Amino acid sequence: MSGGPIDPAKTALVTIDLTNDFLHPDGAYGRAGQGTPELAALPGRVAPILPALRDKGGVFVSVQFTIEHVRGRPFLIAPHLKELRPFLKEGDFAPDSWGNKAVDELLPPDVEIEKVAYSAFYQTRMEHVLKGLGIDTLVVAGIVTNGGVASTVRDAHMRGYRIILLTDGCGAFKSDVHDATLVSLGSVVEQETCADFLARQELAS
Repeated sequence: MSGGPIDPAKTALVTIDLTNDFLHPDGAYGRAGQGTPELAALPGRVAPILPALRDKGGVFVSVQFTIEHVRGRPFLIAPHLKELRPFLKEGDFAPDSWGNKAVDELLPPDVEIEKVAYSAFYQTRMEHVLKGLGIDTLVVAGIVTNGGVASTVRDAHMRGYRIILLTDGCGAFKSDVHDATLVSLGSVVEQETCADFLARQELAS
């Protein structure tokens, strides 16, 4: 489904985990051979939206999965994630590290939100920032569609935000999982490709 025009000044482009540790060959996932060309291509499709939205008063929020590292103690990671991703090591996804920053194509964000779980709203300052900026519409991209993206948009829906999910700006490790998640989210979000969003909102130059 798709709705009417957005008010760019009340709109945020929100990217979920489009960071170096997830996508760059030298990041945590890349070093472990966990990256895919499909996921690596996502920022290139999302990037043109950033300047177009900013030129009309919108903002870019980069949400970044973060693992806290405390000297002399094991890094703080959920047990299920440690089991799923045994290759993660000290320094991966550390706050303010290169790996935990948005990929170069998306720099610089206007706001960075560190998250410790799937949803960008769980135990973060996300809602405080969005409300303070007067944002009522979220244009969402990121990885993985069935994880951080789905959790974030469902939480946003419960908070009353209008959500436009960029279907080719999101990805999962399996295409069928991505596709199934888009179907399951169809009742709570509008869905468009990156190019169609730019054209329909008359943001493209």
